[in-house]
Amino acid sequence: MRVIKLLLVSLLLTGLSPVSAQEHSHGGPAWTQIKPALPTQSGDKIEVVEIFWYGCSHCYSFEPHVKSWLKTLAEDVVFRPVPGVLNSRWAVHARGYFAAEKMGALEQFHTPLFRALHAQRRNIFTRDTLIDFAAEVGIDKKEFARHYDSNETEVKMKQAFLMARDARITGVPAVIVNGKYLVSASSAGSHERMIETIDELIREERRH
Repeated sequence: MRVIKLLLVSLLLTGLSPVSAQEHSHGGPAWTQIKPALPTQSGDKIEVVEIFWYGCSHCYSFEPHVKSWLKTLAEDVVFRPVPGVLNSRWAVHARGYFAAEKMGALEQFHTPLFRALHAQRRNIFTRDTLIDFAAEVGIDKKEFARHYDSNETEVKMKQAFLMARDARITGVPAVIVNGKYLVSASSAGSHERMIETIDELIREERRH
């Protein structure tokens, strides 16, 4: 836990420095190039990573667009959601995501937590309230708590933090295409244009 706190301080400091990338307009929508490019985990396939936070209303609004887009996902593209770890409040939800993922319980956890926070305006921002919520949606409470506090989750937290830091992400939702391009609502202009931009960048990667 101390490691994550130190990393969060590092992220806050680096987030204040200018982004070491170039602004581009690619067929209309804008994206930012990530230099150096980040490593991917999808082999020869094109990797699309969404950085999000459950407490973010823009992420909640972006979810339906992502779900619709996933229905058309090509075989050469892999989508990977990664919870943002930009501060200690976000870290609570990130740990919960990784715990639910480990248990194979994301279907029970992911969308219901978004709805609870935004549609129902519930206050679920601490370890204990999140563990109670997991139990409420049918996830084993003790096992969830164990994975929440596990060393494996700590490693995933560090990896998520480093990805956000190296991509110079300061807000969400943000999408990284194949480790090379960063797309956000502020750069693209809207959630719809984010999806358009992602598709354009995927086509660009196929040409390489």
